[in-house]
Amino acid sequence: MDPVSPAQALVRPGPLVPPGPPLTAERVSRFSRQLMLPGFGEPAQRRLGAARVLVIGAGGLGSALVPYLAGSGVGTIGIADDDTVELSNLHRQVSHGVADVGRAKVDSLADTVAAIDPECRVVRHRERLTSANLLELLADYDLLVDGSDNFPTRYLANDAAVLAGIPLVWGSILRFHGQVGVSWREFGPTYRDLFPVPPSPDEVLSCEQGGVLPSICALVGALMATEVVKIVTGVGEPLLGRVTTVDTLSGRSREITYQAIADAPDITSLIDYEVFCGLPSDTTADTGADAELAAEAGARRSPRGVTAAEVLARVRGGEPLHLLDVREPAEAALRRIAGSELLPLGDLVAGAEPHPGDALLVVYCEQDLRSRRAARLLLERGHDDVVFLVGGIDRFASVADELVQR
Repeated sequence: MDPVSPAQALVRPGPLVPPGPPLTAERVSRFSRQLMLPGFGEPAQRRLGAARVLVIGAGGLGSALVPYLAGSGVGTIGIADDDTVELSNLHRQVSHGVADVGRAKVDSLADTVAAIDPECRVVRHRERLTSANLLELLADYDLLVDGSDNFPTRYLANDAAVLAGIPLVWGSILRFHGQVGVSWREFGPTYRDLFPVPPSPDEVLSCEQGGVLPSICALVGALMATEVVKIVTGVGEPLLGRVTTVDTLSGRSREITYQAIADAPDITSLIDYEVFCGLPSDTTADTGADAELAAEAGARRSPRGVTAAEVLARVRGGEPLHLLDVREPAEAALRRIAGSELLPLGDLVAGAEPHPGDALLVVYCEQDLRSRRAARLLLERGHDDVVFLVGGIDRFASVADELVQR
């Protein structure tokens, strides 16, 4: 498909789907407050009832936006997620409860939808979406919503939506901030025009590592659900070529505009998005374009980060840990995590090795710049069970000061 020009990006799309059957008296009563909205009415409600929406992720964003899709009257909602509910999810993934811990998230979220509107059809896809299965799934849907928490899935969702010729509503959250946008190649630029190159894995924090304010999930999820309603019904102006960003600390929001990249290569197939984002590939071998992409990305191993809270939980649970301090002796003399081994980064680069052991090796420094490099170096040397402490001893001291020696 040819790139979209700035002039084309200004074209306002009409309703995505034709209206479904007339509303029953019960459905008119249920959606009465929505039906009276200016420019909405019964035709828009019937379009929602006929719409088929696939949502990636049943976590922070999915558990916020899916109930609003059901409440708005979307007739069919597919939910794709292979994860189970954990206790640490509950502070922000409010469609799940204590009784759901250990259950599949798709099952828990489907129960939430059934409690809102039993007539809403939920299709459960308890699987990890990949280049091998997403396009086949999209054949049954009109619109894709990406509530994932990682860049490989975001690029996968974008490219699959382009190839399927359907709109994509995407959102992202981290700490106190969130973003919402719409990618629709027929009418405007896509996610790749906004982010042509994925960030280095070293620069990416997940919610597990960086934290997230629960209410930002609700805020961004509600905005994403609103975009779905607008696109399906043709009411309002979708976020095409625009991104809404929110900062809950300041209470401010702003809009970023962008255009399609005129000379961007066409998307003709789905690739290995783990490799594209600089992560280890899940496949045993790459061929063709994927092999070239792997070579271009360097296919280097990237260390995983663990949070201070996770380390503290492991310590209190009695799990063996090998804490490796890669700062200088003068820094360690001021404060260090109890029981840690000191091995300055310069010595490690020169060939020194940490004491041998079978426990998880947790590398830390003052924040995490040196520890990331040290962890990668240890991985390259064949140490398999190596992670770095996100935020370093600074972050650790804020949650476990009693374990910091001074």
